[in-house]
Amino acid sequence: MTDDSTTIPTLEDWQHWGLVMARANQMILEAWADNLTKGANQPGFGFGPAAGGGDPMQWMTAGAEAWSKGLEAWGQMIGQATKAGEARDRRFAGPEWQDPIFDTVKQSYLAISDRLLGTVDEIEGIDEAARDRLRFATRGFVEAMSPANFMALNPQVMKRTLETKGDNLLAGLKNMLADVARGQVTQSPQGAFELGRNLATTVGKVIHETPLFQLIHYAPTTDKLLETPLVIFPPWINRFYILDLTPEKSFVKWTVDEGVSLFMVSWKSADETIRDVTMDDYVAAQVEAVEVIRDLLGVKSVHTIGYCVAGTTLMASLAYLTATGGADKVASATFFTAQADFEEAGDLKLFLGDEVMTTLQNLTAESGILDGRVMAATFNLLRGRDLIWNYVVNNYLLGQDPPPFDLLHWNGDVTNLPGEWHRDYLQRLYRENLLVKPGAVAVKGVPIDLSTIANPAYIQAGREDHIAPAASVWKLMKLLKGDKRFVLAGSGHIAGVVNPPAAGKYQYWTNEADPAPASLDEFVAGATEHRGSWWPDWIEWLRARAPKTVAATGARIPGAAGRPAIEDAPGRYVRTR
Repeated sequence: MTDDSTTIPTLEDWQHWGLVMARANQMILEAWADNLTKGANQPGFGFGPAAGGGDPMQWMTAGAEAWSKGLEAWGQMIGQATKAGEARDRRFAGPEWQDPIFDTVKQSYLAISDRLLGTVDEIEGIDEAARDRLRFATRGFVEAMSPANFMALNPQVMKRTLETKGDNLLAGLKNMLADVARGQVTQSPQGAFELGRNLATTVGKVIHETPLFQLIHYAPTTDKLLETPLVIFPPWINRFYILDLTPEKSFVKWTVDEGVSLFMVSWKSADETIRDVTMDDYVAAQVEAVEVIRDLLGVKSVHTIGYCVAGTTLMASLAYLTATGGADKVASATFFTAQADFEEAGDLKLFLGDEVMTTLQNLTAESGILDGRVMAATFNLLRGRDLIWNYVVNNYLLGQDPPPFDLLHWNGDVTNLPGEWHRDYLQRLYRENLLVKPGAVAVKGVPIDLSTIANPAYIQAGREDHIAPAASVWKLMKLLKGDKRFVLAGSGHIAGVVNPPAAGKYQYWTNEADPAPASLDEFVAGATEHRGSWWPDWIEWLRARAPKTVAATGARIPGAAGRPAIEDAPGRYVRTR
C-alpha cells in the first residue's frame, strides 16, 4: 500500500536538480577565477579575502566549515532547550513557522538565546567594559545561530526551494558571489536610486569648492527668508544626502520650504590628494564655510548644524573661534546626535582595542586611505540581525532582491576616510577622551576649551541611539555654558533625526523645568511627550534666535551676486568613490 501524499521525483526533476548543482559549481569556479585573475583584495573586515592577499578556495572552505559547525552546534543546543514563551520576532513571522516542528525549533532557539544573553549579566569577577564586550560577542553569536539563517531549519526557505526547484539557491549564490566581489552585503537593489533623480533632488548650486569639500547653496522656495542663514555640516564618514533623501523625507527640502537660506557642506570621499588631512583641516573647512556665507550674503553671523562626528568637530570649531575672538560669527549651533565626552560613547567603543587600531594601521599603511567598506561593516555589525542576517536569508537563501529603500541605499554608499585622521580621532577622542579636557587639544596651534562655548545650542539625542547614546549626548548640557535646549527624540541615530512631520512617526520629549534638569534621568522623569517629529520644535527655536526676514532676491539666489555657480546640486564630490 502506497502513501499518495509522497511525490516520487520524475526523471525530469532529477535532471533539473542536476543542472542546478552543475550551474552552482560553475558559478563558484567562475567567481574564483575572476578573483584570481583580478588579484583583487577586499578590506580585511571579515567579508571576502583579507587585505594583503588570500586563497579564495581556503576562504570559501573556511566559510563552509563555519556554517557546518554552526549547524552542528545548533543541533546540540536544540536538544537541551525547553519551550520558550511566545516572543514577537519578525525573523519568524511567516506562517510556515507555526508548523509544530518548526515552532519547537523557534521556541527552543529563543529560550537558549535568552539564557545565553542572561548569563552574561550573571558572570562575576569581570569589569563592565569586559562585560560589554562579552555581551556584544554573545549577541552576535546568538544572532548568527538563528535557525532562520540555515536552509535546513528555515521552513520558508525549504518551501521556496521546493517551489522553484532550487532556482532560489542559484539566484542566492549569484547574489552572494556578487556581494563578495563588491565587499558589501547588498541592502537595496542596484539602480533603484540615483542622485539627482530620486535622491538629493533639492534644487541648488555648488558655489564654493576646495580639495576637501563643496559648499551647496539651495534655491529659496519662499518670498521671504530668515536673514540669518544656516549651514549644515554632515558627518564626513557618510554622504550628506542622508538629510536630502526622497523629497518627502528630506530635511533639506523641509527647511528650505520653512524660509531658511540653507547651505550644505559636501565632503569629498578621501583619496590620496587628501590622505594627510587632520582635525585642523576639518575645523578650518567649517570656519571657511561660515566665512564664505557671511561674505556672500553680507551677514554678521550664520546658524550651524553639526551631525554626529561633524557636530563634535563643530564644538572644536566653536571653541577655536571663541579663543580667537570670532565666536559671534556663529549665531547658534544645533547638534544632531553629537558627542564631546566619550566616556559613555556606546557600542563603538567595542571596536577600539589595540588589535583594532593595529588593523586600521595595516589597512591604511600603503594608501593612507581607509576603505569606506570597513566603516560600513562596523556599523552593520552593531545591528547584525537587521543589517546582515536579514539579507543573508532574503538575498542568499530565498534568492530575492531586497526591496528598494532610500535609507539603506545611502547606508551602502560608502565614503573613504583619511586613515591617519580616522585613527587620531579614535585615539584622542574615544580612547583618551581629550576633547573635554581644557587645553588638551589644540587647533591650528591654539589650545581649545569647550567649556568656553557660549553660543546658543539646540541639542538633539535619540532615545534608542546605539552610536551616540542619549546619556553621552546629554553631557553637552553640562559642558556648554550658553543658552541650551535639549530634545530627546524617539528611535535612533538615523531615524531619530530623519523624521519628517508628514510621516507622523515616533515622538519626542521636552522638559521646560526651571531650573533645568540636572541629569538625563531627571529630564526624562519630568518630560512632556509630543507625538511626531521634533523638526517644528527646532525651527521655532531657530526663528526665535534671529526672527528678522529679508526678500529672497539677489545673493539669496544661488549663483547670483558675483559668485557664479560651479555646478548643480548635489555636485561631484558626493558621487566620487
